[in-house]
Amino acid sequence: MQSSRQFKVAAVQAAPAFLDLRAGVLKAVGLIEQAARQGCKLVVFPEVWLPGYPNHIWMGPPAWAMQFVGRYFDNSMQAGGEEDRAIAEAARRNGIQVSLGVSERDGGSLYIAQWHYAETGEIIKRRRKLKPTHVERSVFGEGDGSDLVVNATSLGRVGQLSCWEHLQPLSKYAMYSQNEEIHCGAWPALSLISDEAYALGPTVNNGAAMIYAVEGGCFVVAATALVDEAQRDVLCQGQPMLEAMCHLGGGFSRIYAPDGRSIGANLGSDEEGLVVADIDLSLIAYAKASADPAGHYSRPDVTRLLFNNKPARRVEYFSVPAEGAVTSSFELIGK
Repeated sequence: MQSSRQFKVAAVQAAPAFLDLRAGVLKAVGLIEQAARQGCKLVVFPEVWLPGYPNHIWMGPPAWAMQFVGRYFDNSMQAGGEEDRAIAEAARRNGIQVSLGVSERDGGSLYIAQWHYAETGEIIKRRRKLKPTHVERSVFGEGDGSDLVVNATSLGRVGQLSCWEHLQPLSKYAMYSQNEEIHCGAWPALSLISDEAYALGPTVNNGAAMIYAVEGGCFVVAATALVDEAQRDVLCQGQPMLEAMCHLGGGFSRIYAPDGRSIGANLGSDEEGLVVADIDLSLIAYAKASADPAGHYSRPDVTRLLFNNKPARRVEYFSVPAEGAVTSSFELIGK
């Protein structure tokens, strides 16, 4: 399906319009247009960028964080809703693929989701984070095996994962096995209590994105958010103890080539904009010639992955035949 093996891609590095879905969609459309003006064919947004990552779940006790529950739920995205249609139209109008990190609202539950729009505005894939990380499980539900998928697109084979899914070896291997060429990695701002929690900071998380590129033999477009003063004001409410945990900035968006090198012009950690790079998918063959962990560099006689990629439906609908309508057990189970 590829129309070209060389093109530009962009990783967003920007603060969300925290808890304001309408304003966030307008800002997202502006960034989509900016990427298209720079000739990009794909733009990748950070984790739950609409309506912003719920930093409050890390900053205080659950009782304190409850003040944000209603607003976060009300400002989360719904598939097929007005905001979804606005993003689809922006992708179509600008002829660009979009990987958008959203808090997906489905019934009474929320999910960490990545929605992949084609350049025609059609949805390529709506996927959910397989396992929310740590206290994220107090807000978000889980995805299933159908969310570990690489899709064939006009640009190549594109997959998506969120944040610490990049630390889950088996999930990564399931993605590598599908011959992924372009990987969309979504991350929050890498600033929250990062001095005290090194694993949440940029060194570890950028390292995870870099290793994904090398292991998978693919290009990784890793987008991170920023914390700006407006978001910090909402979260911290002028309390110095909370402000000490909620640092401004935290933008470390990167694009990695299959050999692990960072490509494109990176932004400062407090600077909004796009990290843009030219990628050449023909370079993947050289990386895979050295090491293809789900191909010639594997040892399936020693270790292998069991991968259930089927949707885990919570409700199965069925009907019971009317009395007297079934004359034999063979008719009941199907001949």
